Amino acid sequence: MDVHTVATAPIQGQKPGTSGLRKKTRVFMGKHFLENYVQSIFDGIGGIEGKTLVVGGDGRYFNDRAIQVILRMMAANGAARAIVGQNGLLSTPAASNLIRQRGTDGGLILSASHNPGGPDEDFGLKYNTPNGGPAPETITDKIYAATNGLTRYFMVESEDVDLATVGETTLGGLTIEVVDPVEAYAALMERLFDMDAISGWLKDHSVRFDAMHAVTGPYAKAILEGRLGAAEGSVVNAEPKPDFGGGHPDPNPIWAKDLVDHMLSDAAPDFGAASDGDGDRNMILGRGLYVSPSDSLALLAAQAHLAPGYAGGLKGVARSMPTSAAVDRVAEAKGIACFETPTGWKFFGNLLDAGRATLCGEESAGTGSDHVREKDGLWAVLLWLNILAATGKSVKDLMAEHWRTYGRNYYSRHDYEAVETSAANALMDGLRGKLSSLPGTTAAGLTVEKADEFAYDDPVDGSRAQGQGLRVWFEGGGRAVFRLSGTGTEGATLRVYLESVETDPDKMDRDPQEALSDVIAAADEIARIREHTGRDAPDVIT
Repeated sequence: MDVHTVATAPIQGQKPGTSGLRKKTRVFMGKHFLENYVQSIFDGIGGIEGKTLVVGGDGRYFNDRAIQVILRMMAANGAARAIVGQNGLLSTPAASNLIRQRGTDGGLILSASHNPGGPDEDFGLKYNTPNGGPAPETITDKIYAATNGLTRYFMVESEDVDLATVGETTLGGLTIEVVDPVEAYAALMERLFDMDAISGWLKDHSVRFDAMHAVTGPYAKAILEGRLGAAEGSVVNAEPKPDFGGGHPDPNPIWAKDLVDHMLSDAAPDFGAASDGDGDRNMILGRGLYVSPSDSLALLAAQAHLAPGYAGGLKGVARSMPTSAAVDRVAEAKGIACFETPTGWKFFGNLLDAGRATLCGEESAGTGSDHVREKDGLWAVLLWLNILAATGKSVKDLMAEHWRTYGRNYYSRHDYEAVETSAANALMDGLRGKLSSLPGTTAAGLTVEKADEFAYDDPVDGSRAQGQGLRVWFEGGGRAVFRLSGTGTEGATLRVYLESVETDPDKMDRDPQEALSDVIAAADEIARIREHTGRDAPDVIT
């Protein structure tokens, strides 16, 4: 099969973010854009001749066409084998598992995670390394450098590869192995959890899992309804759709409002959950209760030993800096290490590989463990179900008991979306410039205790990540964190993370926004949020 060398030129704006490159779908569909970036990945990792890569995505619009291009380019670049999810589908944690299980040279994951899909929405592509995790900055810097000097890419011409049939085919010298996307992942879950206990619990309890028309639908149907025996229809919105059914596949109380309303109604089942576009995030609810991601991480850290895969205890825990310190309190009580990292799952990879941490989590609804090198939405759901089965308690009772034991970290995130980039930068620069003068001052009745810009020194490889967010602590345990998100595709998203600590047992049931009202007001006053953004309120509160 003839290999064509296609002349091209560098395209601006191909710098990978916290988890690959994300752009509007039509940008990826533009002339040479996808091809340039794929070739830059191949060049940036030192070529793929003779290598094996896992390929799959969340099924969003352009997923199928992009995979066909990638396979032709893999063949042209001399790759030996591509392991592809049937119909081009692989959840991000399932792809990570395949990379690790099959010992491949990494993988290409097509997803923009929790961002909406469609011809006028978002698309993304990232390279995961042989450990199964997102490429660290040392590699993404090489990929970006390759984009800036690219003059050609390699392609073979062929008919579309059949991705609907499980089995092997060839494209030139490339062997293409189409695999059941669920099989290997489901087998891993069966090794980690007491599936018989969960199945027994489900005989007397009800669940509702909202797949949000995203990639976890087939996984949840096969595992929850198939293997575990949950009632038919327990998994809703189970069919993956290119536009996620017109919805926004982000599992939070705003975009999964139907599920939240159902769980707060008189008809609520015992347990509710949702996952996102590519299956790496989760939202947990009990009857009449939404569990924040920070609280979920802390509860799982406290109770993980009840699942067979974690019966020996945790080596340590890790959280992203903006995530609440609730898990820190659990780690201190258990006498295990707790690491605070920058946002981005890739920062957990070294800790997991070195055996320094077992459980990791982010406030943005991502939780995972050392079973893969990505966050894993359905895994978190199964761990919750294992804990419910082992304790015989409800979600509400578990959380109430947890707060009585460890205290409650009231927590919320306020997002100001699509802020004009110059205005967002002005806010951050203004706040950064006065951090050193804030301690001892007051705002909205709160006294600032300390303030800094977070930097992270990796305890495994010694690397340093700077400029990871601005932090302000208040006397009494309150905290506000300010960051600009790297996951959007236009403008800037200002994220403000708000936290206060409550140890009084009689004050554990307050509304988080009310409990945090003074911290919210202080954060606005210190950063001049209204003045810079022109917004009277955040676009999304979680």
